[in-house]
Amino acid sequence: MEDFKPEVGFKFEFDGTGSDGTKYLHLCKVTEVIPGKKLTHSWQYRDLAGESFVTWELFNEGSKTRLKLTHTGLETFPKINKDFGRESFSYGWTHLTGSLADFLEKE
Repeated sequence: MEDFKPEVGFKFEFDGTGSDGTKYLHLCKVTEVIPGKKLTHSWQYRDLAGESFVTWELFNEGSKTRLKLTHTGLETFPKINKDFGRESFSYGWTHLTGSLADFLEKE
């Protein structure tokens, strides 16, 4: 992925693999930025219907920062397999944010 830019209109994409090995190209576009507080981007798949939005919000809590991640619009994706179910997204985001926490706490 090219260098990410937290700027409205910035487009980025990345590959992902579904539970059965299917490859999905994720297409995203930054739609809202409040520096140091909030970033929202769209989330679509190439050649599939549906559009959702992912919002990352940061909250200062003393010497720590709390991350709130919200993913809306999941119901717009096709119900072709379990990869597009709420449980799959929940598992993926929990795994990713846990990895981020481990990485950031080491810094």
